[in-house]
Formats: sequence, C-alpha cells, structure tokens
Amino acid sequence: MTGESREGRVAIVTGGGRGLGRAMVLGLARAGVPVVATAARERQEVEAVAAEAAALQGAAPVLPLLADATREADCDRTVDTALQRFGRLDILVNNAGRGMKYVSPTFMTEPTRFWETSSEVWRLVMETNVTGPFLMARRAAPVMVRAGWGRIVNISMNRETMARRGFSPYGPSKAALESATIIWSRDLEGSGVTVNALLPGGATRTGMIPDGVPEPVRSGLLDPVIIVPPLLWLVSPEADSVTGRRLVATRWAPGLPSREAAAAAMEPAGWSWPDQASAARAKS
Repeated sequence: MTGESREGRVAIVTGGGRGLGRAMVLGLARAGVPVVATAARERQEVEAVAAEAAALQGAAPVLPLLADATREADCDRTVDTALQRFGRLDILVNNAGRGMKYVSPTFMTEPTRFWETSSEVWRLVMETNVTGPFLMARRAAPVMVRAGWGRIVNISMNRETMARRGFSPYGPSKAALESATIIWSRDLEGSGVTVNALLPGGATRTGMIPDGVPEPVRSGLLDPVIIVPPLLWLVSPEADSVTGRRLVATRWAPGLPSREAAAAAMEPAGWSWPDQASAARAKS
C-alpha cells in the first residue's frame, strides 16, 4: 500500500447529486473507494451520478440513497446501509448544505439584512449546515473509533464570506461548523479518526448559485472538481496526523508532490479571522 493508497476504504458523501458533492463522489469512485451518495430530495440526480460512476472503467461502485441529513433516522439508515452493503465505513464527507438562495435569489448583488430573513429560512439553513453534519458524525464516529481509523471531512467556505454583509444565516452556519470541526477533532484525539474542514476557496458552480447571477460573476465561478485532489489526500494514509485543520483547494498546487501541495493548501492551526480590510474586500 502506497502513502496515498485508499485501498479497502468506504465513504459516505452527503449531498452527492450535484456540484461539489458530485465531483467528490466521482473522484472517490475513480480512486477505488466505494461511496454511498445521498440526496435529500433529488433521487434522479444522485442516481445519475451512480450511473456515471458505473460507466467509468475501473471505478468503485456508487450506491445512491435518498436520505435527509437533518433527520436522525435517515442518518442512521445511511450509515447502516454503508455497513450492510460494503461491510465498513471509513470516510464521511459532510457536504449537504443549503445556501443564501433560500434567503434571496439576488443575494450575490443585493445583500439581505439579517432582520429581513424569515425564521423559517434561518432554521432551514442551520438544520442542514450544522445539525446535519452533527447527526451524521454522531452516528459515524463510533464506527470509525471501533475500527481505529477514520476521516470526517466538513465542507466549509472562506472565512471572509462568513463575515460578509448580508450572508446570514449561511455565514454563521459555516462558522459553527468550523468550531465543531476543531472540537470534534479534539474529542477524537488518539482514536485514529481525524476531523478536518475542506473548502473550494471561492464561489463555485453549484446549485447554491441561482440562475439569475450576472454573467461576469458566473464566468468567475470555480469548477467543483477543484476540491477533489485535496480531498483524496485527506483520506489517504499520508494525512493520518492531520486533524482540526482547514485545507483550501485553490491553494493546492497540482505540480507538487502531494505532501508539499497539502502544506501549501493547509491553513495554520487555530483560529484566524479576516481583518477589516479583508472583510471590506469581501463585500465588494
């Protein structure tokens, strides 16, 4: 087994039917990792990803599953399905999320003040982006601890965006998930299970971006596949000692050896929030 081998591992990717989730499901399958890919509502999307993986020569199987990460019973069923179908669970990617389009379709150009956001939308975003990862990790972590090895990867976003005007409740939800990432990593110290945050490093072409976004903005969006190389490294044995950290995909240098590319993509340990100048740039 090489330093980057993922032989014998099994993964769950929530929100695996589109955008970042689809890219990560296919990336893991290409690397030989069987995946349970979930979607809360769009069964056809996640089934299409499974069919796409099946058409790839040498790819591991993808099992599509309709499951809502905000429902505890669905989270339990997702983990149980991985164990029953593949006999183990090693990797959990908490990707399912809801963004600012639920607040306003013009959120990228016209900020909505927090008191103008309905309580129903606040709860919807928080339940999906914070409670969902908790429920999934709560069920998956004991399985990984018993095995002595595991990876929990929480999909996050730039901290500048967490502080951006008008980005409530999406910004607060990801800030909470980053706090959870650090706390969970410390709770799991010495278990062989790591918890890290992974982010694309900028706005990405996903379902969170509404159709009406101006073309100059849309043309600058990142391709979701940018997140795959750092993900594959995080779930490899080379990353056994990395926990409680954040990796930024735009900082990954493909031409470097994997350890050097990971070092370039990894932010320093601990909290580092944007200064006022960075926050001002994020608003522009």
